[in-house]
Amino acid sequence: MKLTEKWESSDARGGRKGKMTLLLACVSLVSAFGSSFQYGYNVSVINSPEELMKDFYNQTNFDRKGVFLESSYQTLLWSLTVSMFPLGGFFGSLMVGPLVNKCGRKGTLLINNIFSIVPAILMGTSKVAKTFEVIILSRIIVGICAGLSSNVVPMYLGEISPKNLRGAIGVVPQLFITIGILVAQILGLTSILGNLEGWPVLLGLTGIPAVVELLLFPFFPESPRYLLIQKGNEDQARQALKRLRGWDDVDDEIEEMRQEDQSEKSEGRLSVFNLCTFQALRWQLISIIVMMMGQQLSGVNAIFYYANSIFETAGVAKDKVQYVTVGIGGVNVVMTCVAVFIIESLGRRLLLLSGFGICCVACAVLTVALKLQATVSWMQYLSITCVIAYIIGHAIGASPIPFVMITEMFLQSSRPAAFMVGGSVHWLCNFTVGLVFVYMRQGLGPYCFLVFCAICLVTVIYIFIIVPETKGKTFMEINQVMAKRNKTEIQMDKEKLGDFQHAPQTQKKKEEGHSVSVL
Repeated sequence: MKLTEKWESSDARGGRKGKMTLLLACVSLVSAFGSSFQYGYNVSVINSPEELMKDFYNQTNFDRKGVFLESSYQTLLWSLTVSMFPLGGFFGSLMVGPLVNKCGRKGTLLINNIFSIVPAILMGTSKVAKTFEVIILSRIIVGICAGLSSNVVPMYLGEISPKNLRGAIGVVPQLFITIGILVAQILGLTSILGNLEGWPVLLGLTGIPAVVELLLFPFFPESPRYLLIQKGNEDQARQALKRLRGWDDVDDEIEEMRQEDQSEKSEGRLSVFNLCTFQALRWQLISIIVMMMGQQLSGVNAIFYYANSIFETAGVAKDKVQYVTVGIGGVNVVMTCVAVFIIESLGRRLLLLSGFGICCVACAVLTVALKLQATVSWMQYLSITCVIAYIIGHAIGASPIPFVMITEMFLQSSRPAAFMVGGSVHWLCNFTVGLVFVYMRQGLGPYCFLVFCAICLVTVIYIFIIVPETKGKTFMEINQVMAKRNKTEIQMDKEKLGDFQHAPQTQKKKEEGHSVSVL
């Protein structure tokens, strides 16, 4: 009997799809605000006070040594300030596997708050302490926080969500990343905190969401899949599921977890090395690497890191740039909200293709607009339009969907290692763009966006050929689809499955056999 047939009949028997309960909504919002929000906030927070912070670096060096910084050294220090955040994110990604396997998803998110509160205090007091080095150090530490949260929050929410809501809930972390970006842009206005007195406070505010999460998150349940499959505690897993679903009949989901657990017994928990050499997961691994590289090397963080200077280059008046940047952040939030509501109807694959496709076209046209703006007066408006179109494309597909796909394309034993790989690629590419974009822009001028255009095009082609639709499928069903491409076989041991205590309503189907073979 095919697994898809089994679970279709299971859905029909159960007669209920997962619903958005109050607890599930609270868990999603608190985890995304306490963790994902900080990622977006710290991506954008140093954009507005850039000149003020450079002046602080310069003045601090003068107070110490009696000389101002050389221009090239000042540029290097600022590039480090920008790029230390994604470098910290890379280190955080390497910590994902060990922490989530030992401390659980919930425990890891609670521990992660340390990497936000400490640097928030350090950055907030940096001006009083007259040290700019602590800002660069703090950017690494808060980057570790972002690296952990960007991987653990999607993993946690994907594991606690019913399959019919998994995509929508999986986009919530990205929604809060965009909200974090927007809040940083608003607070960074010169009339609020983007001024000489306010910029240290602006940097230090990143600790507030961590405090909120630290206070509220202990009252929420751990991932049921972690409790059952990795801790072997079915009673706690069942209780967590009952709280999350809002009803007592959770036998179908418990049985699905058992089958996933049984199918992975022979594999054990996969390390990153095992994952990279395991044929049965080859195309899943290649796919997340390509999507993560496409997500970051397409230039999205170049847009946010250097938004103000891009608009100034496009001809926007200097005193108006910050408001245009806030408007772009607002568009980002709105379109990510749209993605939350359309992902379950349009599916992941279509949003990925359309998102990267829009970004590809936007980068190509932006290159032309920037090149001709000196000779054609209305080209500055076309430049802004291209940036808006680019943000729309990234918000509906390129930014949120890859993390959802990591959760869905891997089973419990390989998921932490997959997030370590995907997260490492994500942050290394983020680090690379943050470090070299300023030099790319100096060397290539507007043609630097053609590099991003080519990367988007290659990503679209790969997704069109390789990546399947995962909407509405269980983790085991998705694993089956990819097994065909990997030319491997998935077997479920009928006798061992028979040892489980199944729900009475599933006993008849169970006796018909559970062997699944994909060639």
